[in-house]
Amino acid sequence: MMDVIEIRKHLPHRYPFLLVDRVVELNLGESILAYKNLSVNEPFFDGHFPDQPVFPGVLLVEAMAQAAGILGFKTMDKTPADGSIYYFVGADNLRFKRPCVPGDQVMLRASIVGERRGIWKFDVKSDVDGELAASATILCADR
Repeated sequence: MMDVIEIRKHLPHRYPFLLVDRVVELNLGESILAYKNLSVNEPFFDGHFPDQPVFPGVLLVEAMAQAAGILGFKTMDKTPADGSIYYFVGADNLRFKRPCVPGDQVMLRASIVGERRGIWKFDVKSDVDGELAASATILCADR
């Protein structure tokens, strides 16, 4: 389990772009389960459909990529402080299935598909109350 203090050691992101609140399960070299709590006072809700606020899809993908990044950093036993940066470089088969709204706890799941020459491939999913919100295959580069 990792709280936000530990997460900040493994991601270079900071508020308002740190999109993982807690890691609840981590299997090095395999998978991660984390979450993002969506609060109505998040800055993006004021301008993204303000009469019916929705978590922007691009930020949902970023949250899934950040969960994958934590898994990658922890698996490699590296941190940004070591000079390692983990870039989100691509997404395939991206699908959105339901909107995420204020009050939702978005569960972020990532599993390692493989790694080749510093390019990591992950299957990622997000869900709210067991209902799929989004899924994709993403690529991250360790630089």
